[in-house]
Amino acid sequence: MRYGLYLAGASILLAAAPASAKTLREALVEAYNTNPTLTADRANVRAIDENVPIARAQGLPSASINAQYNENVYNNANTLSNPARQLNVQPQVSVPIYAGGAVRNSIKAAKTRVDAGRLSLRDTEASVFSSVVGAFMDVLRDEAIVALNAQNVHVLDVNLQASRDRFQVGDLTRTDVAQSEARLALARSQLQSAQAQLISSRENYIRYVGTAPVGLEQPPVLPNLPTDPEAAVDVALKDNPALLSAQKSRDASVYDVGTAAAQRLPRLNAVASGTYYDYFGSLGSATQFGISQSGKSAALGLQLSLPLYQGGGPTAQIRQAQARRGQAIEQVTEVERNVIAQTRSAYAVWKSSLEVIASSETAVNANKLSLEGVRAENSVGSRTILDILNAEQELLNSQITLVSAQRDAYVAGFSLLAAMGKAESRDLGLDGGALYDPTLNYKRVSHTIWDWAPAPAPKPVATSTAATLPQTAIVTKPLDPFLDTPVDSTATNQGNSTVRKR
Repeated sequence: MRYGLYLAGASILLAAAPASAKTLREALVEAYNTNPTLTADRANVRAIDENVPIARAQGLPSASINAQYNENVYNNANTLSNPARQLNVQPQVSVPIYAGGAVRNSIKAAKTRVDAGRLSLRDTEASVFSSVVGAFMDVLRDEAIVALNAQNVHVLDVNLQASRDRFQVGDLTRTDVAQSEARLALARSQLQSAQAQLISSRENYIRYVGTAPVGLEQPPVLPNLPTDPEAAVDVALKDNPALLSAQKSRDASVYDVGTAAAQRLPRLNAVASGTYYDYFGSLGSATQFGISQSGKSAALGLQLSLPLYQGGGPTAQIRQAQARRGQAIEQVTEVERNVIAQTRSAYAVWKSSLEVIASSETAVNANKLSLEGVRAENSVGSRTILDILNAEQELLNSQITLVSAQRDAYVAGFSLLAAMGKAESRDLGLDGGALYDPTLNYKRVSHTIWDWAPAPAPKPVATSTAATLPQTAIVTKPLDPFLDTPVDSTATNQGNSTVRKR
C-alpha cells in the first residue's frame, strides 16, 4: 500500500470514483456542502456583510411621523388649551449633511471587515479540509493496522497449534509452546487496541464528512508541493488566508479611530417638518375669535449639533479605538509567527515522513527475507520458535511503521499546502455543484435601503449524524500468502544439537 506524494495536478481530484468506493475528492465535496463548521462560518460572513448597509444607513435620509390623538373624558371647561378631543400629526424628514467623517469611516471599516471575513472563511475551508484529509487517512491507516494485526493473530494461532503438535512428538519443549502462547495473547491485545482505534477514526470521519467511511480508496498525489521550506514560507506569507484576514482587520481598525474622533465634531442636518391638527369641532365658541378647528403647517431648516462637553466620553472612545488598533497590529505578528511555524513544521514532518517511508519499505522487504530465512533454518533445526516469533514481530512492526509514515506524510503534505493557502475549494477543483460565492450575498444586501427587505428565515444546511450507525472494526482484506505460512509441524530439529526433550 503506497500513498503517492509527488505532483500531478489538481485535476487528479476530479477523477471519477467507482460507485462502490469513497474517494478523497468525494469526501471533500461532501464536507464542503454539509460540514457545520463551514456552513456556520458562511452564515457569519453573511452577518458581517450587513455591517455595510448598517453603516451606510447613518448617512441616508430618515423620515418619521409622530401622531397623537387625545380624548379628554373629563374637563372642567372646554377651552383652547384643553379641548375635548384633539389630533396632532407631525411628519419629519432629516437629511445628514455633515457628521465629522463618522459615516465615511464606518462604511470603510465595514467594507474592510467584509474582506477580512471572506479571508477567514477561506481559512475555515482549509482547516476543515485538513481535518477531512486527516480523518480520511486515519481510517486508511487504522484499517491497514487492524488487517496486519488480524493476520498476525491468525498466523500466531496457526503457529501455536503447530508448536503444540511438535511438542506432542517431542520436537519442542513446553517453553517453546509457552512462548507461542504469550505472543498470541499479546497479538490479540494489540488487535483489540487497533480495532478500538479504528472505530474512533471512523467515528471521527463521520464527524467531519457526515457519512460513514465505506470502501475508502487510496488518495491521489498532492499537487505543487514546495522544494524547500523557504519557498513554502514565501508563498505562505503572501497567500495564507488567516494572515491576510488579520491584516485586513488591522486595516479596518484605522477607520475605527476616525469614527471615534468624529464624536467630538459638529453634526449638521437638513430638516423638513410639518404639523396637522384637528379639534373635531370641540372648541365650540372659540371659533368666534378666529381660531380654526383644524389646520396645518410646514417648515424647512438646518439643525446644527455642536458638542461642547461630553464628560470625556469621546476621548475615551478614541483611546479605546487606538488600543484596539494596537491589538490588531500585534495579532498580525502573532498570526505571521504561527503561519511560519506551521509551514516549516509541516514541511519538516512531510520530508521526514518520506524518509521514514523509504526506510520502512527497505525494512519490510528485509524482514520478509529474514522471516523466510528463519523459517527455513528452523525446519533444519538451526533456529528456534522464538526466532520465528521475533522475526514475525519485527515484520509486523516495520509494516505498521510504514503505513503510519504514509499517513503522516500525506497529512503533513496537505497541511503544508493549507499553510501556503493552496488547500481551498478553488485550489482542489471540487466539482460537487456550484462553489459557494460569498460576494453574491454582499452584492444583494450592500445597497439595500428599504426597511422591509428581510432575508428568508434560516434553515439547517449541515447534515445531522444522529441516524448513522455505530461504527465497527470490521476490515475485509485478504491475507498475505507469504505471512500465512505456519511453522512446519512435520519438521524435526535433527540438525540442532541443543534440541530439548520433555
